[in-house]
Amino acid sequence: MSPHRLGPHTPARYEIRVDGHLDDHWSSWFGGMALTQEDDGTTTMRGVVTDQAELHGILGKVRNLGATLISVIATDAPDGAGPG
Repeated sequence: MSPHRLGPHTPARYEIRVDGHLDDHWSSWFGGMALTQEDDGTTTMRGVVTDQAELHGILGKVRNLGATLISVIATDAPDGAGPG
């Protein structure tokens, strides 16, 4: 069990991986997340997501694009945010 659990209103850094390459111009549509086209033909989106509602909005956009979602990982809370 991790020492901190992210709450539904806690900002966190996420890595969202999708199948296929998305061009950098999609970054603004995904809330300014950084897009990295990986050598294996996938795209990794990285950035701070303010809460679960924003995360669900981003995942809805992935769905609306018809992209295949591979993974969603909360990497950590941004500096100064989180429990405590």
